Amino acid sequence: MSWENERIDSLVYTQGEVDKWVYSTCNICSIGCGCYTAVKDGKIVGIKGNGEHPINRGRLGPKGENQWYANNAPDRLKTPLVRGASGKLTPASWDEAMNLIVSKAKQSLKEKGPDSIAIYSTGQGFLEDYYTIAKVGRAGLGTHLLDANTRLCTATTEFCLLQSFGADGTPASFDDVDETETLMLFGHNVAETGTVLFERIMERKKRTGKPYIIVVDPRKTQTAKEADLHLQLYPGSNVALLNGLINGILGKGHIDSAFIERHTIGVNDMKESVSEWTIEKTAAITGVPENLLLAAINRLGTTPSLVTTTLQGTFQSADATTACVAINNLHLIRGLIGRPGSGPLHMAGQPSSSANRTAGGVGTYPAQRNPMNPKHIEEMAQIWNVDKISLPTGPEKGIEEQIDMMETGDISFFWNIGTNPMVSLPNRDRARKAFEKTFVVVQDPFLTETTAVADVVLPAALWGEKEGTMENADRTINLLRKAVEPPEGVKSDLDILLDFASRMNFTDKDGNPLINYKTPEECFEEFKIVSKGRPCDMSGITYERLEAHNGLRWPVKDAASLGTPRLYADFVFHTAVDYTQSFTKDQFTGRPLTKLEFAKKEANGRAIIHPTRFLPPAEQPNSEFPYWLTTGRLVWHWHTRTKTGRSPHLHMAAQHGYVEINREDAETLGIVQGETVRISSPRGWIQVPARIGDAVQKGLLFVPFHFGSWEKKEAANELTAEFVDPLSKQPTFKQSACKIEKLRKEHITSEGESLQYIADQYGLTVDDLIAANRLTNPYTIQMGETLEVPLSVINVPIPPYMPYRQKV
Repeated sequence: MSWENERIDSLVYTQGEVDKWVYSTCNICSIGCGCYTAVKDGKIVGIKGNGEHPINRGRLGPKGENQWYANNAPDRLKTPLVRGASGKLTPASWDEAMNLIVSKAKQSLKEKGPDSIAIYSTGQGFLEDYYTIAKVGRAGLGTHLLDANTRLCTATTEFCLLQSFGADGTPASFDDVDETETLMLFGHNVAETGTVLFERIMERKKRTGKPYIIVVDPRKTQTAKEADLHLQLYPGSNVALLNGLINGILGKGHIDSAFIERHTIGVNDMKESVSEWTIEKTAAITGVPENLLLAAINRLGTTPSLVTTTLQGTFQSADATTACVAINNLHLIRGLIGRPGSGPLHMAGQPSSSANRTAGGVGTYPAQRNPMNPKHIEEMAQIWNVDKISLPTGPEKGIEEQIDMMETGDISFFWNIGTNPMVSLPNRDRARKAFEKTFVVVQDPFLTETTAVADVVLPAALWGEKEGTMENADRTINLLRKAVEPPEGVKSDLDILLDFASRMNFTDKDGNPLINYKTPEECFEEFKIVSKGRPCDMSGITYERLEAHNGLRWPVKDAASLGTPRLYADFVFHTAVDYTQSFTKDQFTGRPLTKLEFAKKEANGRAIIHPTRFLPPAEQPNSEFPYWLTTGRLVWHWHTRTKTGRSPHLHMAAQHGYVEINREDAETLGIVQGETVRISSPRGWIQVPARIGDAVQKGLLFVPFHFGSWEKKEAANELTAEFVDPLSKQPTFKQSACKIEKLRKEHITSEGESLQYIADQYGLTVDDLIAANRLTNPYTIQMGETLEVPLSVINVPIPPYMPYRQKV
């Protein structure tokens, strides 16, 4: 792939030349941009894009360019902290902190057993960290409670792939985006969540007129503005839309019958499930006009190639896994998978959340092994040289289920690594109360909203201060070299885990240390052995090859392989009973199927087409809470701003939360631009300034989820519901019920009062009153006239939305 306009993005702050440039990969979003870290006098002083890397060809997004500021932040933690008898966190030595953690872990094991301990990790770590979490958690502690914030972000990616294809790993890649005739971005605002990929798409579009872009989103995002066809559907109607589109395609006969017959099962059940979705019914439920539905059906039914991407607009909505399975169904009935320019590309959100799934740091065992298959458990027992009886089995438990267990006291030890759940979890007030009942370890470079509920805080190294690999959204394994030493007193996540395993005296069944590797590269070499013969086979990868080839997409089965651009090119899927990563779940209830139930399907290498039944969101607007609330990201920030909030450029671009409201709704409620309003839901309330426009539909409010300090009432997750998808257990952040209220008071003028007098009473200026009441200055007020008095007026203007780069 080549760019028409070659460009090397960089941001460096130093006097004179840098001492060295160190090979690395961006540690922000899931695109996986290659870069170099600038080092001067032993410190990271900047970054530049890698012009040879096939993902980005030298380009970087705003968050990526600014990520290195966090390394030099003055508030970096440089010593462990322990909560003492005073209730405050106080400095402690590493020995004191680790001994306390070990003591509490052993106590939990003794008193309540292995599943009283949970490890909750990040999507920004390294594959080597995740594999070690899997080994420490399952073979050391014996717990099956391993989860990560991918559960909140993109867990549905994994579960829809398991349902349809038998194993994780998205079928298409970014190479297919460069070749496809049609690109459908389903709930994927790529302009803000993956700016470099957006530029890559738009540059090709400008040069060739391709691809034809369909955007499915209830908001008129920057991405939607570039679409050839924008399907602006009602919140929570993703499955209704897809069922209507698929039924229309079936009705017109735009299917590959030979492919369906040879390579799939289940098509008749699927046809029955969508048969009621006429164009008229689909339009009524989704709000998408019939002519646009027909245009989409025609395009999707006749295009010779199709890539469909998904992200949080799909994953965090009602019926998330069902919607993504419906997208898989669409590709299967058209035979548009495993071919150049075709396939579902279910995205990851974070730079290495895919690696967490691949390495077993979350629900399934390392290298995509099935925790409900005794043969896979036996394989892991042999590889790790442990008793298979000691390895936990059964379905995974997500973070929301773990919160239930904290509330009942079943979990007494919770280890939080590199994530900030007190901002990112839905209904966070409930989550905080649960955490406060549990012994909590937080591993993070900074004090966060989550360290406020921690009993021990361990200072961890950041990007550039450690070495390892990450897996991006299209299965590319990328290398990050260590550029500098972490600050004195700070350790890498891997070193902390290895120290814990040593202090816990974890051993194999021969009495030897359970973990023998000491370095990230040694750990990766062990994982290669674990991966051999599995769908994610990395036998042919080395650190040196990753650097020489700027990343490799798994599977890479030998030293001659340059990776696999797309999966299922042979149309053989990972659904053989003793090979599959999952026996799947009931598509409607989420109940895990048994091995026998799965065997009866007789998939045996064929893809599974599932029925997709529409189930409306569990919570909907009502008389008390008449608006939809949805949340999402901004181009300027990453997750809870732990890193991006410490970049002066990014902080100045977006300093606070806000609510986006439709212009007509604002006029009806008398809300003016910039005034502070209160948003309430059945769970809580926030107060944020209003941003008025046409980006959201009438009846819909949008609040960015990045802001969440305990001191300011602006956290979107004060409001969101903790309902989860029945298959992926991912919360439905995108649909909650809420109401919006003005905070301005009314003032009835009396004889002799002036605007200046009224303004002085409330500590405002005359301009505040003029703006709030849309008055013309000079203005004469009349006795008994009603004026709106703003209780809170922001002092800085809300910056208008703007993309990081100009349109290419």
